[in-house]
This record gives sequence, structure tokens and C-alpha cells, in this order.
Amino acid sequence: MPDSNTLNAQNPAGSPTSVVSVKPVVLPAPGGRGEHLQVRVSAPATGGDLPVVVFSHGFGWSMNGYAPLADHWAAHGFAVVQPTHLDSRTLAIPAEDPRIPRIWRYRIEDITRVLDGLDVLEAAVPGLAGRVDPRRIAVAGHSWGAQSVSALLGARVLDADGVPGEDMSDLRVRAGVLLALTGLGDDLTPFAAEHFPFMKPSFDTMATPALIVAGDNDQSHLSTRGPDWFTDPYTYSPGDKSLLTLFGAEHSLGGIPGHEVAETTDENPARVALIQQLTTAFLRSALQGDDAGWKAAAASLKEDPEPLGTLRSK
Repeated sequence: MPDSNTLNAQNPAGSPTSVVSVKPVVLPAPGGRGEHLQVRVSAPATGGDLPVVVFSHGFGWSMNGYAPLADHWAAHGFAVVQPTHLDSRTLAIPAEDPRIPRIWRYRIEDITRVLDGLDVLEAAVPGLAGRVDPRRIAVAGHSWGAQSVSALLGARVLDADGVPGEDMSDLRVRAGVLLALTGLGDDLTPFAAEHFPFMKPSFDTMATPALIVAGDNDQSHLSTRGPDWFTDPYTYSPGDKSLLTLFGAEHSLGGIPGHEVAETTDENPARVALIQQLTTAFLRSALQGDDAGWKAAAASLKEDPEPLGTLRSK
């Protein structure tokens, strides 16, 4: 039987909102994946016409991570779906496994499988059936997860000759939140270029609206450039895009994977709270038409005498 739990959170008006979370929900995954897809679903206990956010975790994580974002979004009116990808430490797939070279593709296929199985996921959560709006879908991800979901927004992988590969965009997806998404493949270290050939994106056709979040102290060992590498998805993609650059933030952006975990090298609750605020406002604007909330959040950051970052849009 799936595990479920209910937690209390606060909505913007200050009244408590209960969130129901169920895991694992299992989606059959035929073909070469070799493991059925395990998913966590979190949603408000009440309310209807809930927009959907599918969140893709970073390398090694699982559906159990990123509570600072997943729980917050669910508490503020979104149905949040978190698949566990094959690279998760919980699955312990060895490095010599023949699926390893294709894991980046399995990740993208996992997200598509979630979208195809929304009715199954909705039915698995007690009381959720009939309350999800499948016409309002966003994808989000951190690090490798951001790269995975960017494909559904229109990003493509270049081959050895610089030719864009398969178009894996999905018209069901209306917006994206890309957290610490790596930049162009021209700036990979020799090790990364040899071992991660899929890290050669083209953002030229990533046309779906997106909020891109980068840390100005995020120095990747995969890149020969500095932290501005993580702003490439904004620089080289067509509008409608916004870029939130966080001062002093490293790859975990203050702790979005979780509090007091090894991956959080720059724990900063205020920074995480800002990400919560701005991503929620962006998602409401993109999926629910609440432009006032997004504009207010942007103005609040701009007017802050000691801002934690900057926001620009195109």
C-alpha cells in the first residue's frame, strides 16, 4: 500500500492549507527502462482545477527530495508530481549497467510517461480524482532535472557535428522552472565532453515560457567557465523568459534539495524562501493568469534595499 501523509502549510492569505502526499505510485514502464516508474504525488487536500507541476530531481536524488519546493507548491494550490529517475541512489544501478549511456533519455521519457498517466496518478491519491486540471501543466527541475525538463520546453541536444537532435517538446507543457540548468556544450571540460555527450544543448527552440534560476557563485567542475554558464539558457533562448540570479548562491541555491543535506553547501533559508515566493508567483502567472502576483513579487525584489538577487525578463 502507498504511504501517505498530511501536513499543514500556510497559503498567501495566512489560513492553513492541508497537503496530502502519496508514494509510491507506480506507472508501468515497458521497454528498455527495466524498472517501473515510481512517483510521489502531493496536492492540497481541498480545492479544484489544480494546475500540475512535474518536478525532475537532480543526479542521485529521488521522489523523496526537494521538500522545500514540492511541499510549498502543493500547499499553495498545485498538484506536484515527482518521478524517481534511474540515476537515483535509491535504485543503486551500477555504473557498468548498459542503460547508463541512455539515462538522460529515460529521464525525459519518465516525464512524458507522467503526463500520459496523469489520470492514474490522480486516482491514486485519496480525494484527488476530478480535481486536477490537465490543461494547465508546468515542468520544473534542478540541475540534471532542469536539463531533462528543458527538452519538453523545446531545448534540443546537438550531435557531434552540431546538428540538433530529436525535438522532444510537449505541447501539453505551458511553462517551466529551470533551476541551475547547465549552459552550452562549447564550455565543457574535457572530462565532461567525453563522458556526457548529451550536455551539448541548443536553446534556440526553447520557446515555452520559463523562469530560469542561477546562482552567481555556482562554479561547476563540468565547465571551463564561471557561474555565468548557468545563465546561458536565458541568454540563448527566445522570449518569454525570466532570469533570477541569486547573490552568493551555489549549485543547491541555498538548500532547495532539502535542509541539512550533503548537497546543500550554501544553506540559506532566506534564499530558499525567495525561490519559493518567485517560483510560485511565476507558476500562478503562467498557469492561472495571475500576472498581478508575479508583478508584485518582481517589484518587491527590485525595491528591497538588501536584495538577495536580481530578476530580469525578456
